[in-house]
Amino acid sequence: MLFRKAILDQIAEGAVTLAFRRWTKPTVKAGGRLRTASGVLSIDAVDVTGTEDISVEDAHRAGFTTREALLAELDARPDGTLYRIAFHRAGEDPRLSLRDEATLAKVDRAAIADRLARFDETADQSWTEPTLRLIASRDGITAAEIAERVGVDKLKIKVRIRKLKELGLTESLTVGYRLSPRGRSFLDET
Repeated sequence: MLFRKAILDQIAEGAVTLAFRRWTKPTVKAGGRLRTASGVLSIDAVDVTGTEDISVEDAHRAGFTTREALLAELDARPDGTLYRIAFHRAGEDPRLSLRDEATLAKVDRAAIADRLARFDETADQSWTEPTLRLIASRDGITAAEIAERVGVDKLKIKVRIRKLKELGLTESLTVGYRLSPRGRSFLDET
């Protein structure tokens, strides 16, 4: 579930606690969590609804100044079932503090190495270290550049880099990627 920057800012302030989406199948479920640029959201409810059931207050809680503005956005994507998603901000994205941990204990370093080895094993090729080294070579290196250099499809490399990001080893920039302090520390000792 994606949010525009203006809505993300309102989520961070606690002003937005609802979203409306048309989906063929929901992408979130009640009780689940969703990481966003504004932090982790806890999904409280996902309910099928109709446009006639959306109130002015609902529109405001979804970040829209009027009900009509919300309905206009929903009408831009008319296919699928309309869902009302209630959520609350549950805290910061844990990857943010994780990636700043530049001092790694032996046990942390070993856990990262084990995880990377499993990534390589399931992919039937060693991709983690070469990818980390390419990202370390230049801040802002793009997925397309990395994909070309390692001979892997761009979408596949993006999925792989997200796995590295989950471990706090990389950061996404406006364009491209860079190693986090944690990633640099890990790579320096490898």
